[in-house]
Amino acid sequence: MRLKAPRIAPLADSDMSAEQKEALAAQFGRGPVFNIFRTLGRAPKAYKSFMRWGGYILSDYNSLPPRERELVILRAGFNWKSGYEWAQHVRIGKQCGLTDEEITRIKAGPDAPGWSAIDAALLRATDELTSDAFITDKTWAQLASLTEKQRMDLVMTVGQYTQVSMMLNSFGVQLDNDLTLDPDLAK
Repeated sequence: MRLKAPRIAPLADSDMSAEQKEALAAQFGRGPVFNIFRTLGRAPKAYKSFMRWGGYILSDYNSLPPRERELVILRAGFNWKSGYEWAQHVRIGKQCGLTDEEITRIKAGPDAPGWSAIDAALLRATDELTSDAFITDKTWAQLASLTEKQRMDLVMTVGQYTQVSMMLNSFGVQLDNDLTLDPDLAK
């Protein structure tokens, strides 16, 4: 984690305005509300717009298959040193078919042995986007088995999780009680 305490504290239930309660209840009902959303709930209109776009990225409208989407999200979170993002999406990635071995290997990157050609290309594209905001022609060609929409969704997914990582890191959003910080992100 970049910060040991939040710069912007997550909303406690007792501190929420009616608008904030309504915004969070629309998404979570009576279930638990993660710290990221309790923090973003401090700006209810931004929260609502954020949830619409984030909802697209995590929905079936995103043409990347869920496993590949999570591969990309985890690599972006790791590249941005976002302990919170990594911890949340390890759980989601496993639900979407990533193995423990693959999750560990994501940290080693696209050149680690064992990746299929397309998985390596997805990881390489994520690395290029998170370092230079551009996919090189060589890597774009390696993504040729993806549809045009899948390549667009790849860029939009990395963009979304770049933004999320920036918010989590800069706001100091702390891990929810049921998450464990990866030791490689404990810096």
